[in-house]
Amino acid sequence: MSTNLQGKTIAFLVAPDGIEQVELTEPWKAVEQAGGTPRLVSTEGGRVQARDHLEKADTFPVDTTVDDVSAGDFDALVLPGGVANPDFLRMRPKAVAFAKGFFDQAKPVAAICHAPWTLVEADVVRGRTLTSWPSLQTDIRNAGGTWVDQEVTRCTAGSNTLVTSRKPDDLKAFCQELVETFAA
Repeated sequence: MSTNLQGKTIAFLVAPDGIEQVELTEPWKAVEQAGGTPRLVSTEGGRVQARDHLEKADTFPVDTTVDDVSAGDFDALVLPGGVANPDFLRMRPKAVAFAKGFFDQAKPVAAICHAPWTLVEADVVRGRTLTSWPSLQTDIRNAGGTWVDQEVTRCTAGSNTLVTSRKPDDLKAFCQELVETFAA
């Protein structure tokens, strides 16, 4: 399978605070190493605050906001986790609509850890098989999805391909699968 993302622009959707840093930086590096262009999208401009679990980590500059872009501007979407990040995003209609747009346009999406909360809110997990941090399994099932406890899951049962992983320990497999999926 190809791992060349040359000419592809990948959106990374995050809240202003609460992003699990390694779940942002490792997929970001994987996209860059495969020749893709990652872009940081948030609900507010400026800088976002990443976390190492609950402790403050680095800040990162926002490239654009959900007010100024749509799924049509990108080839794929990555949703990093962190507990607060997706919880904040699912309460912002424009962020939810932005994520849902990738499903409406049949573009691939990759989500790790708590990030599927945003997808539950977007009502796009129905009929899909995915994994996440274990505490989300009831939410996913209640939203019509099938939750599995696996390092990485690639689901093609819907309009697009959905790649999901459980936690930072799964990042190597997650990054490999998302690059292969986005390159296809």
